[in-house]
Amino acid sequence: MKTLSPPERAAAPQPRPTPAPGRAGRRPWSPSKAAVNGALVLFTLYTLLPLGWLLTAAAKNTPDLLGGNTLTPADFHLGQNLHDLAAADAGIYFHWYLNSLLYAGLGALGCAFVCVCAGYAFEVYGFRGKEKLFGLVLLGVLVPTTALALPMYLLASKVGLVNTFWAVFVPSLVNPFGVYLARVFCAGYVPGEVLEAARVDGAGELRTFWSIGLRMVMPGFVTVFLFQFTAIWNNFFLPLVMLSDSKLFPVSLGLYSWNTQTRSEPSYYPLVVTGSLLAIVPLVVAFIALQRHWKAGLTAGSIK
Repeated sequence: MKTLSPPERAAAPQPRPTPAPGRAGRRPWSPSKAAVNGALVLFTLYTLLPLGWLLTAAAKNTPDLLGGNTLTPADFHLGQNLHDLAAADAGIYFHWYLNSLLYAGLGALGCAFVCVCAGYAFEVYGFRGKEKLFGLVLLGVLVPTTALALPMYLLASKVGLVNTFWAVFVPSLVNPFGVYLARVFCAGYVPGEVLEAARVDGAGELRTFWSIGLRMVMPGFVTVFLFQFTAIWNNFFLPLVMLSDSKLFPVSLGLYSWNTQTRSEPSYYPLVVTGSLLAIVPLVVAFIALQRHWKAGLTAGSIK
């Protein structure tokens, strides 16, 4: 029998270890693909159940709603409910709808612009106390908006803005989280070399921001706009504190006022449900219409 030298023994193929009895060919346990897909389908159905209930309940009349027959596919009265909604209280619902569009649309647009300007300044420029001031802005994120409603009411009463359009519009222009988000976007989408090249070419700071910085950070602008639009559209407590004239109510506060009357007037039940269905339409349209800006921003960041 030939004896192998140490280098030859190292180069020789080693025998594979014999698997333990009863464990040969067994793979690690993992959930099956069908089980994972089934769980995802159940979670999706659970998430969409409130929307499905709202879609079917908006087409029911008062007896069906009070009787719990909201998910049945028969007896649709959507046309009649829309007609009653438009005629209720001299058509005030669509007046509330227009108010919400003004509050949310103009407020979110102004807030997004203010936040992008502030985030751009915090990221691009250096000045004394910049990080301390930015830390103060971040502290504003920790304060809930409901805690600020009473102080804002006192300030609005001092300047005579209570029960006016401006009492709801002006506070919506401030969003500390939007400033933080805008600074993050400016750090990722606005290279300092591009700004320096614009300054070398003779462009002023305002021209550089308007022509270059704002366009490059447009995905951040759209993100802040959508966040603020959703927050203002769903805002309830601030209009409740500031407004007493029903003609200035947004949809959220107007539907609440109708809902408080359902005990004495059950005929308001279909109006509240149908109005709630129409109230989610602007949010869906806004997200679908502006999602392409997010995709463009992700593409720009991947090729930068």
